[in-house]
Amino acid sequence: MQNQSNIKRDDFEYCKEVISKLSSYYDSKVVGQQKLKYSMIEAIIADGHILIESVPGLAKTTAAKAISDAVNGKFSRIQCTPDLLPSDIIGTQIYNQAEGKFETKLGPVFANFVLLDEINRSSAKTQSAMLEAMQERQVTIGGNTYRMPDDVFIVIATQNPVEQEGTYLLSEAQTDRFIIKETITYPTPDEETEILNRIESGKMVKTPAVLSIADVDKVQKLAESVYIDDMIKKYISFIVDATRNTARVLSPELTRYVKMGASPRASIAFMKMAKAVALMNERTYVIPDDVRAVCHQVLRHRIQLSYSAVADNVAVEDIIDKIVSAIPTP
Repeated sequence: MQNQSNIKRDDFEYCKEVISKLSSYYDSKVVGQQKLKYSMIEAIIADGHILIESVPGLAKTTAAKAISDAVNGKFSRIQCTPDLLPSDIIGTQIYNQAEGKFETKLGPVFANFVLLDEINRSSAKTQSAMLEAMQERQVTIGGNTYRMPDDVFIVIATQNPVEQEGTYLLSEAQTDRFIIKETITYPTPDEETEILNRIESGKMVKTPAVLSIADVDKVQKLAESVYIDDMIKKYISFIVDATRNTARVLSPELTRYVKMGASPRASIAFMKMAKAVALMNERTYVIPDDVRAVCHQVLRHRIQLSYSAVADNVAVEDIIDKIVSAIPTP
């Protein structure tokens, strides 16, 4: 498989350097949260949108801003609230009295990196306004179509799982647009001490970018050339199919916990993410371990659990592990 990739040696070394710089810049801005770092970098290489879930104060916004600052990209932060309108995100038409005509004012979604902070606080109507932008990389205002940036366009959305008042659950159609969903936890005492030390010393300041948007765009294109064998593609399809037909691979007790399986977007996400993981691990070809490494991120927001699972405190990650372990490795 090593000889099947079209990536040249110089391009491969270039990818390694870009990934290393991006990783180091993140570490200079964010203490800990290494799982989030790797997931974000892999998703960006795979050219996919990211959903991050955690309680407040765990550096979700800081991490998103760090990635954008590292590549000198145009960054927009949208604080989602119940009264936020679709036009506040995608833009609207404003009447120019002097010229007697309407002019289009583009919204903050027209950026390389768009942070939708606490996306589940915005109404369903506003959430749906992002669907066209995320999937088609375009929006429609006043009957006219406007394209997103041609190079890099990544939406990073955050949500708080513990608050219910004033929140709106994301629809399946919305969550499926995110290539991954990452969950993060509290820092360790040592990491929290380092956070305090950095704030006290004034190290939490903006530093110059180490890359450009062109660098990210090139790595994204090179990632598409990472070789993935047909057997690995079959492996992915078997895993995703098993989420829809759980009775074939799970016990009756576990099968009743799964309400709905993953869509074909999950298979696409697996392939793209596996290629990104291969590059992160300095390989130009995908192995089964690359697929298994991202199974939680790719499937946790695409498998719907039943009320029985919630009542029995069954984690979706446990169901995913059971499904993946039941599929023979090629």
